[in-house]
Amino acid sequence: MTFVSLKELMPEAKKNHYALGQFNINTFQWAEAALRAAEKEKSPVILASTDRIVDYLGGFKLIAATTKKMVEEMGITIPVVLHLDHGLSVERCKEAVDAGYSSVMYDGSKLSLEENIANTKEVVGYANRQHVSVEAEIGSVGGTEDGITSGIKYADPNECYRLVEETGVDLLAAALGSVHGVYQGEPKLAFDLMQEISDNLNEVALALHGGSGIPAHQIVKAIEYGHAKINVNTECNQAWTKAVSKYLEQHPDSHKIPEIMTTGMNAIEKVVTEKMHLFGSSNKA
Repeated sequence: MTFVSLKELMPEAKKNHYALGQFNINTFQWAEAALRAAEKEKSPVILASTDRIVDYLGGFKLIAATTKKMVEEMGITIPVVLHLDHGLSVERCKEAVDAGYSSVMYDGSKLSLEENIANTKEVVGYANRQHVSVEAEIGSVGGTEDGITSGIKYADPNECYRLVEETGVDLLAAALGSVHGVYQGEPKLAFDLMQEISDNLNEVALALHGGSGIPAHQIVKAIEYGHAKINVNTECNQAWTKAVSKYLEQHPDSHKIPEIMTTGMNAIEKVVTEKMHLFGSSNKA
């Protein structure tokens, strides 16, 4: 089984108003838990490594080979996307493509629009030769991602259109009020901008970063307004930590590592399953 590109999945999801969840690989047990949930739900799934965790996990080639072998050994039948999240440079995106990733995100959001377009276009040209999908970002999603904290800078619709038109990306992460990490109070998403941008991008879907902690009614509305990819990481990490902490409190002398880790994996699987129901991706494989 080979990984699937988002080129095949995003147009249909946007057209039919459902979204695919992206779930981060913090260790390979995160990937196993997400795959387990996806197979049970018959939902396509996006497994992602952020650029900053790649080296911690052993590098692009090890991540791709291990995840692919995991898919084979688990007998997974649903479409699986292996995605690079927040690629920090053109070179890193190319490394991911060469290693076997089926999708990459180039994050040029902190650059000038011209630099962002030029670099994203180079990534698209390279990725297209291997039928790998590309996600771009514009504006600034707030919060903390891999130790870097930033405020929200809302995307400009005209810059969104120009970026998509000049680069040919497959999906766009437009900063519209979401944040990475934990929200302080209820999120305030710019639904007016969201609808305008989505309507003008035709089949190009929007990607919602910082999907953890957004109320269900806002998620449903965001999907209706063109988001076909929603990133979830913090809620999985919180669920794992809470479950493992509770187990250790109840079993303070336990050294049964498989039991401890399985407790955390089961908590992740529960979160992933709930998100697939909310996003409407169950039974879409």
